Amino acid sequence: MFKLLGWRVAQAAFVVLAVGLLTWFLVQSLPGDMAWRIASGRYGYDRVDASAVARVQQELSDSLQQGSALLHWLFDLMQFNFGRSLVSGEPVMDELRWQLSQTLALAGSSLFLTILFTLPLGIWAGCHANGKLDRALFWLSALLKSVPHFALGMLLIVLLALQLDWLPSAGHGELRHFMLPSLTLALSLTAVGVRVVREATYQVVSSGYYRWGAQKGLAPATLLRRHGLRNLASPVLTWFGMQFVWLVEGVVVVETLFAWPGIGHALVHAIFARDVPVIQASAMTLGLLFVLLNMLVDAGCHLLDPRGARA
Repeated sequence: MFKLLGWRVAQAAFVVLAVGLLTWFLVQSLPGDMAWRIASGRYGYDRVDASAVARVQQELSDSLQQGSALLHWLFDLMQFNFGRSLVSGEPVMDELRWQLSQTLALAGSSLFLTILFTLPLGIWAGCHANGKLDRALFWLSALLKSVPHFALGMLLIVLLALQLDWLPSAGHGELRHFMLPSLTLALSLTAVGVRVVREATYQVVSSGYYRWGAQKGLAPATLLRRHGLRNLASPVLTWFGMQFVWLVEGVVVVETLFAWPGIGHALVHAIFARDVPVIQASAMTLGLLFVLLNMLVDAGCHLLDPRGARA
């Protein structure tokens, strides 16, 4: 366990350094006038003139004259100091905390809906394999899995926001603003999650010890509670944990579609505006989250797996 923890800590340090260096070099090599893009993001495209671009160019040259830009950035990185946004002028960490909280809130609500849909349907289908519900869920899952997130999101916007006027198509701050983006992510995950839980449940109910418990006369609900759920926990937790990692890492499209003020949405805008500090801070935060969440999933599986508990 401690060996695994040490490996994950080393992996996190490597991810921070690698992602930071990669984003720094990629931003520097992007085509176009960086000063013009920063000025456009700061003042607006219709207000950019030669003097505004010249001011930004002077700011960039002043920062480079402070020493090697790369070495200066590495020194700040060790102190978790990402500086100020080149567009807004606000401290990057202040903006990042807000954006990260919004991304985690969206990912958490999406995962909650996924669990709400997936566990009862998957367990029921696994306990009644090849039944009508199992076959219906198979075809419905295949259909939902084949639809891209942006297409599913657009369909939900047209149906629930424009046609029925039940939910807002964009915005944040209220519970109803969570519904459309969370539902978009949850439906896509449920399409796969139902099959994962169904297969895990089917493996458990088909095992010898489970059938032996049934022959002893235990009620199906008691049998599932005593002998099924613990053996389901490890594969199901692994899948849900990995999906939460994916939700945090992969919400860029959904956040952009629904104008959700998360870290993915901010990263896209920062790339267009050449806001280097925001790009670096966002990319490294996502990389660290990936390592941290994977570490938590590994620890949870180690504790819940009966074979791991006996080892």
